[in-house]
Amino acid sequence: MAEIKDPENTILMELKDGTVVIELLADVAPQHAARMKELARSGAYDNVVFHRVIDGFMAQTGDVQHGDAEDGFDLRRAGTGGSDLPDLPAEFSKLPHDRGTLGAARSQNPNSANSQFFINFKDNHFLNGQYTVYGRVISGMEHVDAITRGEPPMNPDRMISVKVAADA
Repeated sequence: MAEIKDPENTILMELKDGTVVIELLADVAPQHAARMKELARSGAYDNVVFHRVIDGFMAQTGDVQHGDAEDGFDLRRAGTGGSDLPDLPAEFSKLPHDRGTLGAARSQNPNSANSQFFINFKDNHFLNGQYTVYGRVISGMEHVDAITRGEPPMNPDRMISVKVAADA
């Protein structure tokens, strides 16, 4: 596992094949980083499925409203919700959407990000300046690469648990 320099701004995401360590970029996108920590600390991300996984593009998850695989789960609704917290304003930066970066998923409204996010499988620079980058995988990208593909996958993988490293 990667050396964790800032446990308060590091996420430990447990997937079926192992732990993914994500460095949050709180200096670049403070509201998005704070939201991920808040939802992780409340357990909202635990058991949430990857509902949109496109080979050669990205894996999307984080629908805490409809994506929990253990709480009245309906795969057709996964990806249509967020949290009960207010939407976040865009925090665009010059950071590119490189392989392993986290982007805030949103509707066509740039200020509609809430709980959903995606992890880029490859450099997706056509997304630059359109979606907030607020984290990067620093260890365990091979586990992200192994997530089941589909829109939605028939048997979606899920985030078993998501924790802030300072709390683990």
